[in-house]
Amino acid sequence: MLGIKEILKDPKALETKLKHKDPTFSLKPILAVYEEMAKVKSDLDNARARLKASSKQIGEKKQKGEDTSELFSLVKTLKEDVRQLQEAYPPLEAQYESLMSETPNIPDDDIKVSLDPKDNVEISTFSKKPTFDFAIKNHLELSEQHNLFDFKRGAKLSGSNWPVYVDQGARLEWALLNFMIDTHNKNGFTFHLLPHLVHPEIMHGSGQLPKFENQLFKIKDEDYNLYLLPTSEVALNGLHYDEILDESELPKLYSSYTPCFRREAGAAGKTERGLIRMHQFNKVEMFAFTTPEQSNEIFEKMQASAEEILQKLEMHYRNMLLVTGDMSFGAARTLDIEAWLPGQDRYMEVSSISNCRSFQARRSKIRYKKSNEKPTFVHTLNGSGLATSRLMVALLENNQQKDGSIVLPKILHPYFGKDRIRKTS
Repeated sequence: MLGIKEILKDPKALETKLKHKDPTFSLKPILAVYEEMAKVKSDLDNARARLKASSKQIGEKKQKGEDTSELFSLVKTLKEDVRQLQEAYPPLEAQYESLMSETPNIPDDDIKVSLDPKDNVEISTFSKKPTFDFAIKNHLELSEQHNLFDFKRGAKLSGSNWPVYVDQGARLEWALLNFMIDTHNKNGFTFHLLPHLVHPEIMHGSGQLPKFENQLFKIKDEDYNLYLLPTSEVALNGLHYDEILDESELPKLYSSYTPCFRREAGAAGKTERGLIRMHQFNKVEMFAFTTPEQSNEIFEKMQASAEEILQKLEMHYRNMLLVTGDMSFGAARTLDIEAWLPGQDRYMEVSSISNCRSFQARRSKIRYKKSNEKPTFVHTLNGSGLATSRLMVALLENNQQKDGSIVLPKILHPYFGKDRIRKTS
């Protein structure tokens, strides 16, 4: 969420920046409601002041034995004015807060202006695309060969896009998760296991509500009003909801593992099949609370921790700085790490690292205090560290062998217990 003071400084310039994210966006409704709120508040303050002064006059006139009938009539009118103005303000405030909640974050000034993801800027690459001297299989064909995932029984249990991981597939998934958790822990991120359902205000604080309401799974009945996590970023951000931290505590570096739940699982088609996009997937997340001065450095630290995982997995990838129109609602800066998936013949995101500046902190009322100064908003950052579904696809497809086996990177041998996946009887 942006602050109204920030908007009022230069609405025209700010609106131009926001249109770089969403060309349809306009600040006019916010400014109109804010102006009306200010007028109602001013009228209410004036009516209350006049009411107080008139009431005082009545007391003074009574002491002198003077006629107070006109003043009583005025007080009655003023009381009605106050009542009407008090009733008029809350709906305006609710409308204002709703409009502010739907306002995206401002892109950093150095981000390339474009609405086309094809214009994302390649920053760097690691290693080279693998070459094969045989006809390769995609991860679905490899799964059939090695019995790694059961999509048919997953559909029986829950519908399409809900996979079941089987035997070596399940063990490899668990190996990846533990390797990633250990890596981030080594790099200074404190590990958390979190609730998988959270209150609406926690979802709102991270920027998921109200904009992404139709993409979320939720439980709402007479006992509960909770949302399933679309990403553990939501809960990690919510850990310090409505708190004032001390500057000496910052930066706070957190990590977590949770399954993630999303209604929209992508369109049907070759590039979206199997593990590419699902309603439920596993992810290790990084999250940070920092001062404004620390956030750029922590962004680089998160990137380095995510890259370390891919490098130890001996995987070819590229780093892409997203253009304004491809960034998420709450991000001011986003770098996507994209792994090469030979079975899909394309790069796909396996990690997304974002600096949200004070956007989430303002929504979540998370501030920090230094010495005797007034508390100010922290910066928050989040990064996939990593999402395992596409990472699993990359791992299987890049490491397949001519004899049908799948050789695993050395770093995973102690986690998986074997050096490769072979067909089971």
